[in-house]
Amino acid sequence: MQYTRLGRTGLRVSRIGLGCMSYGNAATGMHQWTLDEDAAAPFFRQAVELGVTFWDTANVYQAGTSEEFVGRAITRFSRREDIVLATKVSGKMHEGPGGSGLSRKAILEQADASLRRLSTDYIDVYYVHRFDPETPVEETMSALHDLVRAGKVRYLGASSMWAWQFAKMQHASVLAGGTTFSAMQDQYSVLKREEERDMIPMCLDQGVGLTPYSPLAKGRAARPWGEQTARSSTDAVAKAFDRDVDKPVVDAVHTVAEARGVPMAQVALAWVLSKPVVSLPIVGATKPHHLADAVAALDLTLTDAEIAELEQPYTPQDNYWW
Repeated sequence: MQYTRLGRTGLRVSRIGLGCMSYGNAATGMHQWTLDEDAAAPFFRQAVELGVTFWDTANVYQAGTSEEFVGRAITRFSRREDIVLATKVSGKMHEGPGGSGLSRKAILEQADASLRRLSTDYIDVYYVHRFDPETPVEETMSALHDLVRAGKVRYLGASSMWAWQFAKMQHASVLAGGTTFSAMQDQYSVLKREEERDMIPMCLDQGVGLTPYSPLAKGRAARPWGEQTARSSTDAVAKAFDRDVDKPVVDAVHTVAEARGVPMAQVALAWVLSKPVVSLPIVGATKPHHLADAVAALDLTLTDAEIAELEQPYTPQDNYWW
């Protein structure tokens, strides 16, 4: 495993993060491909064995049961002080006024609920999962800063928003002398590069580390065109990557992978890891080779010609956050 700093902070993180959206109680109905606790346990163990110390979840993943699994897995397979634990707030947890969004009430209520489910007294990186247009950014940033001052949160992150919204939140915190965001978790892959227009240049300028989700485009960049998986055949979000404009990029990944004699996933992840703004990609693991391929990608250095081959077929598209 390789390690780096999260953006411009002093926080040491693994160059691969374990994404935990796939783990939780399937009875919540969020995803048909969710793994229960027994099925998820080997992946937590494998993450520890491979040195993957950044574990990423969210309060809304499987109605909070993902956080519960993560909390118990830390106790079972590692130590709290050895894991950089990330979770998120904004999505709907219940109908009450504190059940969703980024109001002071919601942030403070949901942070405490996440801490209980995670069986910990602090969160290393606390992300706002989505921008909340109904709450003043000053209120949101003040509440987040209070969590940091209270010792419940160490660093702040944001996810999936327009660059102007991110800039507005950062500016509000600077004006108030509060805590700013150190991480941006957006969707970024060889098949989804819209963040290169505004968000990535901003993060580079401000020293914000990218921790992108779906670095394999929901798995689409990890298998030849036409092949399907349990997720891609049932998940409407994953099916969105089966567009005609995506095929040339997937074919390019396939060509480079065959020439290198490595799985496509390693090539697609090596492309993401080659970008200086990226601190670590978030990798979901539901099969034994998923984390192993991700870690192996750290040792795969693409040539300039290979990077150009992967990037040339890309077609700009409307931005969306799934």
